[in-house]
Amino acid sequence: MTNSKKKTTKTKKTTNAVETRSFWERNEASNGILLNETIKKYAISIFRGILLFGMCFMIIQPILNKIALSFMAERDLYDTTIILVPKHFSVSNWKIAMNLLNYKTTLFNTLWVSVLVSVIEVAMCSVVGYGFSRFQFPFKRFWFFCVILVIVIPPQTISTSLFLHFRYFKLFGATLNLRGSMLPYIMMCMGCMGLKNGLYIFMIRQFFMGFPFELEEAAYVDGCGPLKTFVRIMVPGAKPIITSCFLFSFVWQWTDSFYSNLFLGKIQLLSIQLTGIVDKFGIYLSKINGGSVIAPIGYSNAILSTGMLLAILPLIILYIFCQRLFVESLASTGVKM
Repeated sequence: MTNSKKKTTKTKKTTNAVETRSFWERNEASNGILLNETIKKYAISIFRGILLFGMCFMIIQPILNKIALSFMAERDLYDTTIILVPKHFSVSNWKIAMNLLNYKTTLFNTLWVSVLVSVIEVAMCSVVGYGFSRFQFPFKRFWFFCVILVIVIPPQTISTSLFLHFRYFKLFGATLNLRGSMLPYIMMCMGCMGLKNGLYIFMIRQFFMGFPFELEEAAYVDGCGPLKTFVRIMVPGAKPIITSCFLFSFVWQWTDSFYSNLFLGKIQLLSIQLTGIVDKFGIYLSKINGGSVIAPIGYSNAILSTGMLLAILPLIILYIFCQRLFVESLASTGVKM
């Protein structure tokens, strides 16, 4: 015991002596390797920091410009000495944009439409993705190839067919016009033909492919059928990918204008209202000035920027509260895939 204590004491003294030596002494002892490695480490860190700063600036800079424009008075918009910080701070652009967008109504409509569509899409795509990962059925590869086509082919290529199909929808011999309501979109989501549904099916299928088959076999032995096994065993374990798909679906539906214009034209949504905010602003100025007025380009851009901020503000708030859950779900999904 005494010898071991002496050895431990000597080892500690040697370690402390090495640590107390100066950097240059240790570098000389390593024949210059320590200096080279230190320079390389700090050079990589500086390069990484500059790269990340540049990427973040490229993403944030347009948003900062829009925020600055939204708080500028009209005279500041044409002042060449002002870049980001307004001289005359004003919230009038926000009031005008909220009035032109009918913000309270459009925000509520966009919220319930996005939630409803996202829930239906995730539920249907989860069932289909699970089926592709676990069951064998005729032409399975062909149908999965069709799923890939849904991802690759843009929806604009079938816009005419979708318009004609739901404009002259046949039901028991009667012709119905389903456009302007939620029915066409709900039918498409239930058939996994909604916005980005092919991508959700592919992601969920890849996630379930990594699930051990022993879990299902144990559930079958305990008397569970395929549906009960899916609901009680597979879905709780697939919370990460389901969360990811729901958030993706919610964000894409929130900002979608293609399907919204095609089917939901009579429902006031932020994406639809935002496309015509400049024209509405011209009408707004004409009413105020009592005659036909062409909206100034700079002022119109400020109102458009403010409208965009109003549209993405709920998404930013959603990301702030769901950031940790979203990052964890993506990280877990990446491991499973």
